[in-house]
Amino acid sequence: MAKRAKKQINLFYCAESEELARKVADHSDVIQLQTITWRNFDDGFPNLFINNAHDIRGQHVAFLASFSSPGVIFEQISAIFALPKLFISSFTLVLPFFPTGSFERMEEEGDVATAFTMARILSMIPKSRGGPTSIVIYDIHALQERFYFGDDVLPCFETGIPLLLQRLHELPDADNITIAFPDDGAWKRFHKLLMHFPMVVCAKVREGDKRIVRIKEGNPEGRHVVIVDDLVQSGGTLIECQKVLAAHGAGKVSAYVTHGVFPKRSWERFLHNNADHQFAYFWITDSCPLTVKAIANKAPFEVLSLAGSIATALQI
Repeated sequence: MAKRAKKQINLFYCAESEELARKVADHSDVIQLQTITWRNFDDGFPNLFINNAHDIRGQHVAFLASFSSPGVIFEQISAIFALPKLFISSFTLVLPFFPTGSFERMEEEGDVATAFTMARILSMIPKSRGGPTSIVIYDIHALQERFYFGDDVLPCFETGIPLLLQRLHELPDADNITIAFPDDGAWKRFHKLLMHFPMVVCAKVREGDKRIVRIKEGNPEGRHVVIVDDLVQSGGTLIECQKVLAAHGAGKVSAYVTHGVFPKRSWERFLHNNADHQFAYFWITDSCPLTVKAIANKAPFEVLSLAGSIATALQI
């Protein structure tokens, strides 16, 4: 069978994602960066211009988004809805971090499941000449959120775990790694991708008025234990997991999350000069560009870039 020719991709991006977009383009000679002029009117509403709009007719187009806050979503949605109507051959939205993914269920009447709201908005992206929009998302919080999207878009769920596996293989103690999950949800989400490692599963149990992290199964003694989860916010759960793993004899504790959200600079809790709970390594991807800039060159953080994975996903 003849090898399929690679698609030539015109990659647009939001301002926050420029560095990641350039890395994606560096991974492939068939990805060409295109720009949007991001301006605002005096009243604060977007005044946008898609450069080279005529030149992209009949071509494959992608947009690299970063929905880091409600304030930047509207301007990006405006561009995302405009691009497919420029007579392009196909359109792919790359949204590495689906920000409302952890708000996916109602626990009592009146709760608003904003994961569903965001999925509905994205499901309204216009079709291009080639058909429905593809939406690439990394490690969405709950896999059932696939069914929140309508039939007029094609969600493609990717994972950052291969980046972690590559990095673990490079460690001097690669043969002494144990994977820990902070709760059953993380175990369900990731354990099949990490089957060849010994595992520890933690759980939060109620003791009086407190919820305390305990080891549910597995033995961390003498091991380099790597806690794996999809995202981190304040980091409280990871810190409690580190403490209980260390108390049960773990030689070292590290952490991996695909999405380092870290609101209110909560990453500062993990810096080696601030923390009494030492993490040997804390790996994140560049799905949250503002965090990547904030933690640059600060131990124990290391960034595992999604750029190569995104370049590959754009060829699907």
